[in-house]
Amino acid sequence: MQDFTFVSPTRFILRRNAESLAGQEAKVFSQNVLIVHYGEGFVVSSGLLARVTASLEAESVTWRQLGGVVPNPVLSLVYKGIALCKAERIGCVIAIGGGSVIDTAKAIALGALYEGDVWDFYTGRAAARAALPIGVVMTTPSTGSEGSCGSVITNETTAEKRDVMGDCIRPAFTLINPELAVGVPKEHLTYGIIDMFSHVTERYFSNLQGDALSNRLCEAVMKTVVDCSCTVLTEQADYDVLANLLWASILAHNGLLGAGRNQDWATHEMGAPLSVTYNAAHGATIAVLLPVWARYVCGENPSLFGRFAEQVFELAPEADAEQTARKGLDALEGWIRGLGLPTHLRDIGVTDRDHFIQMAKAASLGGTIGAVRALNTDDIVRIYTMAF
Repeated sequence: MQDFTFVSPTRFILRRNAESLAGQEAKVFSQNVLIVHYGEGFVVSSGLLARVTASLEAESVTWRQLGGVVPNPVLSLVYKGIALCKAERIGCVIAIGGGSVIDTAKAIALGALYEGDVWDFYTGRAAARAALPIGVVMTTPSTGSEGSCGSVITNETTAEKRDVMGDCIRPAFTLINPELAVGVPKEHLTYGIIDMFSHVTERYFSNLQGDALSNRLCEAVMKTVVDCSCTVLTEQADYDVLANLLWASILAHNGLLGAGRNQDWATHEMGAPLSVTYNAAHGATIAVLLPVWARYVCGENPSLFGRFAEQVFELAPEADAEQTARKGLDALEGWIRGLGLPTHLRDIGVTDRDHFIQMAKAASLGGTIGAVRALNTDDIVRIYTMAF
């Protein structure tokens, strides 16, 4: 096990009507907040926005709002939010929604206390050390941003999708009402399921030895996601199933499962240029690339991939670990297909191979990515080609 520091200051509250606590939680940090959300649609039609604002007003907390967040959230809206925070002296940012909304709120919270360009944090020109407090009203199990130290934003001008990490952007509080996830469109739900699953695989698949506890924790979360996913698509109103998925989403990406491990993240790095080039949904890129990447690298650690097959998909071991591993990856592909997710790049709008080299260079930034196996530009092109 490697040395590590793990910080998780977020106050998580899971209960029915958790959104009614927004005012009580926010007033601890400020009497003047900015609400960030997708805009017209579920947050309005469901009455969720009205319930949140009513809870704020009940605690004498004033609020402004910024709608218009899109999947693969964009820098231009972040700039609008920062300007609003500075003009209105906002002291806390509340995200109502999923990962794109939360990542936007985090970027705004960073930029509100910074005199330079917030994009500096995403390019490494500045370190994330201070941000406005962030609150979350969680509506769907997905990215884990509601408990993580990261934010991913797309710069439309430069066609770059980049992330920033810093404990200062971990949410101060996250309100989790599983009933809010009832009625989430199947596409959004399945994209969220594969994304949270991949957050665990990026930490689980490693060449590191001596970290038995994290292995078991990872396996428990992955098994829960697989089991719950099979139920939630047919019985979406099941409160306990949704509660388990929402909590799994948080545990998958708040850093706990990666403590002491050398993490991979190659699948996410390869997926980012696909989102930028083709505006493909993040979950769709993961669904296509995860099993292809796994087949490409599993020979580096067949015993762990074999263990994955046994513990997550409950498969009987074969004569050797590599055979077991291959069975597990067949099961992984079958599960992804059963969720109705895309399995080839052509399914998500990639019609030719013209951009493979360009995307591979963007993914690797001229070096290598991955911990299970270091992947260079040629490796990434081969993986894109296998996935086509």
